[in-house]
Amino acid sequence: MEMFTTRISRRAAFKTGALAAATALLPTGIAEAADNATKPESSSTRVAATPFSSYSKPVVEIDSGKVRGYISNGVNTFKGIPYGASTGGERRFLAPVKPAPWSGIRNCLIYGHACPPVRFSTGDGISASAAEEDGYLLYRIAGSQGYSENCLLLNVWAPGTDSRKRPVMVYMHGGGYSGGCSNDLLSYDGENLAKRHDVVVITHNHRLNLFGFLNLAEYGEKYADSGNVGMLDQVLMLEWVRNNVSSFGGDPQNVTIFGQSGGGGKVSTLMAMPAAKGLFHKVIVESGALNAVKKPDSELAAGVLQALAISPGNIDDIQTVPTERLGAATFAAMTEIQRKTGKPANSSFAPIADGKNIPVGSWDKEAPALSANIPMIIGTNLNEGVNGVDNPARDMDEATLMNRLSKAYGDQAEKIAAAYRMEHRKETPFGIWAAVSASDMRRGAIAQLEKKVALQAAPVYNYVYGWRTPALDGKPGTFHSAEISMVFDNADLCVNYSCGSKEGLALSANMSRAWTAFAHTGNPNHPGIPHWPAYDVKSPSTMFFDSPSAVRSDFEGPGLRLLAQFPTPA
Repeated sequence: MEMFTTRISRRAAFKTGALAAATALLPTGIAEAADNATKPESSSTRVAATPFSSYSKPVVEIDSGKVRGYISNGVNTFKGIPYGASTGGERRFLAPVKPAPWSGIRNCLIYGHACPPVRFSTGDGISASAAEEDGYLLYRIAGSQGYSENCLLLNVWAPGTDSRKRPVMVYMHGGGYSGGCSNDLLSYDGENLAKRHDVVVITHNHRLNLFGFLNLAEYGEKYADSGNVGMLDQVLMLEWVRNNVSSFGGDPQNVTIFGQSGGGGKVSTLMAMPAAKGLFHKVIVESGALNAVKKPDSELAAGVLQALAISPGNIDDIQTVPTERLGAATFAAMTEIQRKTGKPANSSFAPIADGKNIPVGSWDKEAPALSANIPMIIGTNLNEGVNGVDNPARDMDEATLMNRLSKAYGDQAEKIAAAYRMEHRKETPFGIWAAVSASDMRRGAIAQLEKKVALQAAPVYNYVYGWRTPALDGKPGTFHSAEISMVFDNADLCVNYSCGSKEGLALSANMSRAWTAFAHTGNPNHPGIPHWPAYDVKSPSTMFFDSPSAVRSDFEGPGLRLLAQFPTPA
């Protein structure tokens, strides 16, 4: 579950020295696009990247001015490019605008500010130690260069700043709609994906939590967009891509947006936004298919104003409240709502169906017609929120499993357990519990698949990621976010997770090839994996990414059909 803010110990990653060791490990390289897939280079040992920058190159001119980056491992890298003006002060809670042009050359060499969290905390060391394995496996060592409302910044990795028209892959980070940033995890680094697969990779920061989704619409037309400005930031970012990516060797007419968890939700929401139509051409949703768009609700806004002692007639005063005080007031209001309703406090933050920026009913009964012709990949991980990471319950016995299933599913517990044991014959009792617990995410993905397929306008592909890291004696299993380093072809960079294993490196090469083949052509198939058929509701097929990968027919179908009588989370 996501908390208001998450503080992860950096000791877990640093104490292994893995980041330094990663430079000695390299899987098969991937170089150039051809037909449905890229072709692998011969195996070689990776030479440590040597960043290079000068006053002459790489310098690129974009619509707001010139930017200077650096070259690392042959990849032109730019970090912290403004795609929007600061959202603080008089721009707080308003739709984003382009940045003011600058003269001269602007250095874009390091990651920029992330959106401030709701609550600032120095941490007490307790929560950090409880999430030690998570921090170790996912490399939560990056983070932003601090927090600021001047956070509309993006990063670009480009094989060349030439006139080539390479596919563009724009990644939406996870963290729900409340946290995270473009370099929250080391696996978000786009260098390998760009270099090995001949694509332009872009990541970005945008407004989150109260800064992106506090609905103040009832307090005046000025704030009509306030409940969706975090999504409007991403529309502005995609407009930047359309207007500028050609200068980085990218094709503005071949843009794939992909995201994990909350990032997958953002991808799905953009598919329903009229302002985003035509700005992207393919989409990938990783473990984020549940519809997060909610009805307009001003309860949190009223609580924040009350905590700040701001009357509705003085609503503009909220634009001058110091950032930390505003966050503290929001935290207090969220805590009170949670006390009264029992709803998770972070459920307050999500896009709203305002009928203007986001149509009412988006994804409720059918997929958005305005993105009907866009090919799509949708998938989940074998285990999601319930997994073996930092979890003492991973050693549960059979009696504990059946007790939990009985409490959750009553007299259907035995049937559900039997169905999942048939699918996962070698699983431990905890493995069965974790797979059943992932069913909410899986059912959400299948519902999204079926709605998209029903439009009969573009192919849709389904996957489940099931590889188990050998790290920590293999106890973590699969888990939410585990696939990200594989998708970015970063198994050799994130060796705490892959362990530099032959299987992990091969899966990283093949999974990233599938994602980039899809970006190149709209079809994820390539010679390194079995044929991956498009999803068919009558005969559903799922690519199960593992070592080796395989296509599964009606994956977990019997168990999921038994669970269909139980509601999924709203």
